[in-house]
Amino acid sequence: MALFHIFLVAIIQGLTEFLPVSSSGHLILLSQVTSLPDQGLAIDVAVHVGTLGAVIIYFWKDAKSAFAGLPRAFTGRIDTDDARLALLLIIATLPVTLAGLILKVTGLYDMLRSVAVIGWTMILFGIALWWADQRSEQVKTETDWSFQTALKMGLWQALAIIPGTSRSGIVITGARHLGFTRHDSAKLAMLMSIPTIIASGALLSVDVIREADLALARDASIAAAFSFVAALLALTLMMRLLRSVSFTPYVIYRVALGATLLIIAYA
Repeated sequence: MALFHIFLVAIIQGLTEFLPVSSSGHLILLSQVTSLPDQGLAIDVAVHVGTLGAVIIYFWKDAKSAFAGLPRAFTGRIDTDDARLALLLIIATLPVTLAGLILKVTGLYDMLRSVAVIGWTMILFGIALWWADQRSEQVKTETDWSFQTALKMGLWQALAIIPGTSRSGIVITGARHLGFTRHDSAKLAMLMSIPTIIASGALLSVDVIREADLALARDASIAAAFSFVAALLALTLMMRLLRSVSFTPYVIYRVALGATLLIIAYA
């Protein structure tokens, strides 16, 4: 891949992974509305690894706690805060993992990778985010995250397998619907991204290993580094802005982009 193409893919992934605007939708569009070829699975995995590193660094205390609690969570000993957080994240990740496996086995995901689908999901799920954000109370914080709310948010997250939905956006929508504050809705969505990215990366890596070579490894390393920096900057900016700004600017962007895509799709 050309360095410019790697840079473009990495920056798009990094900037949009944690914003509620759909990173996968933007990456699909890059290949469909330009002359650039699809970046391939290896680069997809690489840019996701970069964004994974960014969210772990930003939420290092919580990520460290969850990783420390994994052994106790897997053995059913939920007697520490670390184990409880680990189990909550596992519960929240199960629905999207199952949905992703179904789409991979059936091949349905490729059928959904169209400009029209992304246009509709951009608009519809953007409006859903606005409705939940404007109509819901802000009474719950991360300390109110329970096994029941984790499962509910996990079911919302499963919708993110549809291109253009936005994983962070749909989880934030679900969290706001449940009454979590804007800031904590985003934080929980970001923490949920850690096991989700690991799971999706592991799933895709099975295919990537078969085609790996030195040149591909070099390209993937560059892509991961660029996406890490972009994701860390975007995540830092969004979390700071959410203390004083609603999700409406992201909704406006989604609706405008979605409308443009529908015009392109049906012209």
